[in-house]
Amino acid sequence: MIAYLLKRLFLFIPTLLAVSLIAFGLSRLTPGDPVLHYLVTNPFETSISTPQALQQAEKRYRQAAETLGQDKPAFYFSVKAKAWPDTLHRIIPRDRRETLEKLIARYGNWEQIEAWHQELRQLQLKSLSLPDSLDASLVSFKVPLLELAAAWREAHLASLLSEMQKALDKDPVLAEALGQDFSELKQRFEAVRGKATPGLLRIPSLRWHGTDNQYHHWLFSFLRGDLGVSLYDRRPVADKVAPALFWTLVLNLSALALAFLLAVPLGVWSAARQGSRFDQLTSLGLFMLYSLPAFWVGTLLLVFFTTREYGMNIFPGPGLGYLPAGLTWWEQIGRAAPHLILPVICLSYPALAYISRQARGGMAEVLRQDFIRTARAKGLPEQLVIWRHGFRNALFPLITMAAGVFPAIVAGSVTIEFIFNIPGMGWLSYHAIFSKDWPVVFSVLMLGGVLTIAGLLVADILYALADPRVKLDKA
Repeated sequence: MIAYLLKRLFLFIPTLLAVSLIAFGLSRLTPGDPVLHYLVTNPFETSISTPQALQQAEKRYRQAAETLGQDKPAFYFSVKAKAWPDTLHRIIPRDRRETLEKLIARYGNWEQIEAWHQELRQLQLKSLSLPDSLDASLVSFKVPLLELAAAWREAHLASLLSEMQKALDKDPVLAEALGQDFSELKQRFEAVRGKATPGLLRIPSLRWHGTDNQYHHWLFSFLRGDLGVSLYDRRPVADKVAPALFWTLVLNLSALALAFLLAVPLGVWSAARQGSRFDQLTSLGLFMLYSLPAFWVGTLLLVFFTTREYGMNIFPGPGLGYLPAGLTWWEQIGRAAPHLILPVICLSYPALAYISRQARGGMAEVLRQDFIRTARAKGLPEQLVIWRHGFRNALFPLITMAAGVFPAIVAGSVTIEFIFNIPGMGWLSYHAIFSKDWPVVFSVLMLGGVLTIAGLLVADILYALADPRVKLDKA
């Protein structure tokens, strides 16, 4: 069995890598700048009146980018057009880098585009170092200068440069201070436009970036248990996931145990009494329960059984109640147990019909086998025939289904946890999505993928335990 388990684990590695690539790729497609989201406020939108203030804003952004690993290439290699440089990821902030990418995609001549970018930055720094006496005339020059950093269309660039030229023509003092630098900037623009190399955009080029890339650090940090840093409150993601995972496991495992304890006997006895009134009434009742939306049932339970207005203040309200610090896991569960009864009911009743149908279908097939008729012919009690000889051979569909709930247990139930204000994984994912806390969202996605693989492995082991004829170490 050990050899089989090792073989399966090695086969799961490509699956885990595929899941990690999907999760990482989706994280790269999320809108917005994660560095600015991490900083809460955009340092470039504050009042920057001196070169030192601009350099300090860039330093603050770069430090945050290094903390999040956003200053590294995305992957081990990249396949892009030959016109693209392999160091573009070092340019900050992200919107400035995206502008340069658009210029490259339009003109293809990186050397001239880089010179344009450097000259533009130097002109911005020099304009900030001018004395306050020129502030009135600087306004008409600075506005198009700031827009130049985000401009990439040729007509827009030419229009902004024309506005800056008019501002210089109106103020000789300003022209004397910035005229030479502006002339060099225009020359850089003419070089970008006149020395375009669009042909390089059609030649593919493979660039190797090594292991110092975002994906490599993200994956191996995940394998070490380091899930990154939350963009919302700068807490380690693991510190946010751990308590949420605990309450999701308590909630879902309780609901799963309740569902199996009720549904399996119902399914077995329905199969043993096929076509009887018990079978018909059981099927009708379970399917009626299955058709009721969980969010609707949860809202009704919360309204009618937790409020005094309806005279049925039987259960406490939403949430977990007061849980002082320092309690053990079991003490927390004991204090929160009254709050978990209604959510567990809401999570368990939809599964009753599905599990009971699986148990009924498997048992109905087994009870038609020859060995069951032989056991009955020997005079064995019906209880022994059903549970010892029949049920064990009908476990395969239940095992397959139980293995499939592993990722669902970790992902949690967003609807139920939100209605009852249970701080589980579903509740955490919901708030992480709306607050654009993507490290949390994709950590939950990766955990779901890992537990899906673990569920398949557990199912194989349970197959062998349920049926001795299954040999894991043989084909």
